[in-house]
Amino acid sequence: MLNSVSEEFENKLRALVPEVSVKKSEPRYLEEPRGRYQGQDTLIALPDNAQQLSKIVRLANEERVGIVPYGGGTGLVGGQISAEGPRPLIVSLERMTEIRDVFPEENVMIAEAGAILADVQAAAQDVDRLFPLSLAAEGTARIGGNLATNAGGVNVLRYGNARDLCLGLEAVLPDGTIWNGLSRLRKDNTGYDLRNLLIGAEGSLGIITAAALKLSPRPAGEGTAFMVVEDPDAAIALLNETRNQLGDGISAFEIMHKQGFDFLEECLPDIRLPFEESPEWSVLIEVGLAQGLSPDTALEALFETGLEAGWVSDGLIAQSVGQRADFWSVREHIPEANRRIGSVSSHDISVPIGLLPEFISRAGDILAGLGDFRINCFGHLGDGNLHYNVFPALGKSPQDYKHQRDEVKAAVHDLVHELSGSVSAEHGIGRLKTGDLQKYGDQAKLAAMRAIKTALDPNGIMNPGAVLPLES
Repeated sequence: MLNSVSEEFENKLRALVPEVSVKKSEPRYLEEPRGRYQGQDTLIALPDNAQQLSKIVRLANEERVGIVPYGGGTGLVGGQISAEGPRPLIVSLERMTEIRDVFPEENVMIAEAGAILADVQAAAQDVDRLFPLSLAAEGTARIGGNLATNAGGVNVLRYGNARDLCLGLEAVLPDGTIWNGLSRLRKDNTGYDLRNLLIGAEGSLGIITAAALKLSPRPAGEGTAFMVVEDPDAAIALLNETRNQLGDGISAFEIMHKQGFDFLEECLPDIRLPFEESPEWSVLIEVGLAQGLSPDTALEALFETGLEAGWVSDGLIAQSVGQRADFWSVREHIPEANRRIGSVSSHDISVPIGLLPEFISRAGDILAGLGDFRINCFGHLGDGNLHYNVFPALGKSPQDYKHQRDEVKAAVHDLVHELSGSVSAEHGIGRLKTGDLQKYGDQAKLAAMRAIKTALDPNGIMNPGAVLPLES
């Protein structure tokens, strides 16, 4: 049984680590982007290093006070918000922002967990390297949170998830022990892989304080194109042809439905749309090629192949850095437009790539039988991850469908499960999807997860209620 933060606990904390800032909660720590959860008023501790955090965690473990780790606050499944139960201590890593070292000859960077993703990208660029993790919230999200949630983003097709971009970690475990695992090695088979256990655990097994990150050479030439495709089947055919022609040169392959453009036009009219008349389906393609190869020539050849095959009917190839930025601005602002419209139910799902057209078709038919909805389907076609979001009909609000939210979510997730997919592709489980994990997860895996949690965190202080529900 956990205890709430109390005045006595606060006094002990201030006496134990007087150098650490401890303050009352502020609104920004108690809210999350979708407004689904409201955190409890409590204390916030802001350590400057792993040693200070170690003392904080050790005290919390002794006093059986829960800890909610806080990065950039951009998570979309409530992992950073504790809305009920005993009041926890929030631990923010926003002061741990140092880029400790960069080894360009090894393609490695050592960064503290509080470093903002955009700053990590910039530090890599300063040594002519690339840190390829890229997502809409990169100006706010922090690298520790990206790793804790195994973030995805637009470049997974080429470079992998956050898990694939990390060589080693420094972390504070639930008893306050500091694990010094900041290895720069590509090969290390010395026992269990604690790095991959902590990545994606959402702070439920320990708090990441620093990471050894993989960098990549910067492509000599980059190109971006929008292409209008007939339907999702044609998009997949074009994806396969892109792989055939460009191999590892393809960095991103995003699919977008007309509804996303309509929302942008409605909510963010300053965003420059690529086509005068928005197509039903389109794809945004990014390529990065080695020296001596022309991205524009490669994209022109791909367009011609797609046109001859009947997959593509129109297209635009960016002619400048500014136009490339405009193309990506369209994709990156779709989530903001979605937020302004307000969804009935949002879904971060993945299914095998070959089954995506079946999912899109069947899901649309199922939802049409439940009511009048607008569906904005977009996302990372190259890795099978769709953001399949359901919105009110024009002139209605999400509140009009409040009684159907669970029904809509269950319909979408049941179909995903039937098609051997995942109801959490890149956003994590947090607190929003613990019920889904119990419903759709493999029972042997769930038992193993619970056993690991119990072994490492017997008092259950680490992000209680996230990933695994609290035991009654």
